[in-house]
Amino acid sequence: MMLSPNQTMVTEFVLEGFSEHPSLRLFLIGCFLSLYIMALTGNIVIIALVTSSAGLHSPMYFFLCNLATMDIMCTSSVLPKALLSLVSEENTISFNGCMAQLFFLVWATSSELLLLTVMAYDRYVAICYPLHYSSKMSPQLCGALAMGVWSNCALNASINTSLMTRLSFCGPKVITHFFCEIPPLLLLSCSPTYVNSIMTLMADAFYGGINFALTLLSYGYIIASILRMRSAEGKRKAFSTCSSHLIVVCVYYSSVFCAYISPASSYSPERSKMASVLYSVLSPTLNPLIYTLRNKDVKLALGRLLPSFSH
Repeated sequence: MMLSPNQTMVTEFVLEGFSEHPSLRLFLIGCFLSLYIMALTGNIVIIALVTSSAGLHSPMYFFLCNLATMDIMCTSSVLPKALLSLVSEENTISFNGCMAQLFFLVWATSSELLLLTVMAYDRYVAICYPLHYSSKMSPQLCGALAMGVWSNCALNASINTSLMTRLSFCGPKVITHFFCEIPPLLLLSCSPTYVNSIMTLMADAFYGGINFALTLLSYGYIIASILRMRSAEGKRKAFSTCSSHLIVVCVYYSSVFCAYISPASSYSPERSKMASVLYSVLSPTLNPLIYTLRNKDVKLALGRLLPSFSH
């Protein structure tokens, strides 16, 4: 990192967080703490149910277990530090801490986008090729797909984080966000950010654009297949198997698009904060609820653990 003699390297950043709204501090502490506890509890319950219930040992629930793990990683990389900053009013984060937070957040969010595409393909095979489902979605293929998602996105996070560490930060050091994120960090750099911007754009195009198109394509085939079914019961059953996933896709993509799909020149800290709360806090909290309340198999498995839930 080359700095001129009159520049000093930034060793820590200040997270602006929600400091411009001091009257909301107690409300935000209560809100974030409640959502974090709900997200952790809900996703741990999903993982426990899938691993312990024989009736949930199918590809869809294997991927759901991976999604729950990603949700825990996503919300845990953001909320503990955000809560600490709100409680102690100490908003500093070390450079290394910032890079670690960036790595795990990028890993979790890109993994979730890629996994949602894999889950859409799983639903496509289940509804369009029901007789060949077990042979097409073999445990070996499912394992390879999950491994591919985790490793591909770990590589993406590593590249983006290492590119960020190569930049010079010589002040100002206030990040206009409640966690370390690529767009506000690039605005603070006093060295050229061209390569970073290109890599971010490529990642956005792949994870946000191509994956979204593939998910839409899968659902295009799914809807066409459902419409061709003759019985109303068959249509209802087919749609119920993918409705939970469709809701999760809509919630997640809408928040991610709102946060990232805009030119750097029109970056709005306030809008980005709100959109980030949706995908890093609200989405991991809602996902277990959506899958639990709308899925008969998960409700039955939960009913065995909590008999009162099944009534």
